Amino acid sequence: MSAILVQNLYRYFGQLKAVDGISFEVPHGSVCGFVGANGAGKTTTMRILATLDYPTMGTAEVCGINVVHHPDKVRSLIGWMPDHFGNYDNMTVLEYLDFYARALGFKNEERRNRIQEVMEFTDLGPLADRLSNKLSKGQTQRLGLGRALLHDPQILIMDEPAAGLDPKARVELKHLIRILAEEGKTIFISSHILSELGEMCDSLLFVNGGRIVHHGDADSLKMGSDATGGVYYDIQVVNRPEAVADWAVLNPDVEFIESRKRGGRIRISSADPEKAAEMLRRMVKDGLQIIEFHREERNLEDAFIDILSRIDQGETAIQMPNVKN
Repeated sequence: MSAILVQNLYRYFGQLKAVDGISFEVPHGSVCGFVGANGAGKTTTMRILATLDYPTMGTAEVCGINVVHHPDKVRSLIGWMPDHFGNYDNMTVLEYLDFYARALGFKNEERRNRIQEVMEFTDLGPLADRLSNKLSKGQTQRLGLGRALLHDPQILIMDEPAAGLDPKARVELKHLIRILAEEGKTIFISSHILSELGEMCDSLLFVNGGRIVHHGDADSLKMGSDATGGVYYDIQVVNRPEAVADWAVLNPDVEFIESRKRGGRIRISSADPEKAAEMLRRMVKDGLQIIEFHREERNLEDAFIDILSRIDQGETAIQMPNVKN
């Protein structure tokens, strides 16, 4: 049984297809990144999973429980952290968490202990007496995470938790997410900061126009070829850095991209490892004194744009994930 299972999910708003027949599943104990431009359908999908919206058609399940038929059971299993949430005037951080702990049914010593545990985990202890509507963006996000964790949910659904955070706050949030994942929680997280999602996530879901256009791991995206099948290599040599450019000019299946301090960056037209091995043999045979030869990773932003360009060209294949169970 998957932690999250979505099958042929649609959500229409009049003529607008916010979610257009998407299907995917997220294994227990994994971190899945949900990626897409504004308006791609991310928040609508997450709201349906959080039982805050209804699908037009299709099904969504959390731990095998249908989100429409049994919303109360689903809510006991998930922690929902929206991109924006309300605070209250004249309510401290401690009072804010206490309010929600009471709403969740915690009483007396159990409530105090749970609030203390959450505040320690999110490092909110020093802010206990601070007004909840006077926090920085990073502090507010930690408060939102604390609220979502009060009932110790199995699954966290986080919509753009890193939006607007400074670098230090993003690092802190990323650290907390990895700890939660190591504890066995399933995390479904959306973000525009793709490089950080690649570091945190076991798999990535790319959505565009309400449809899934990619489902796979970050490493496969970084090592994938560009839209025309080409891949890039960094070549470093002894003595004459310009030798790489000179050699590339004489080889029609190689494109010289840019000079670098000790060599250059080239592109070859095939992702076949045998082609790369053949090219390396030719370079050595032609006298290049190579001290480093490695395939370069693409950044995830480039990979996402590349996938969209392939879709525009008529390709529809979706790579399936290779994630832990």
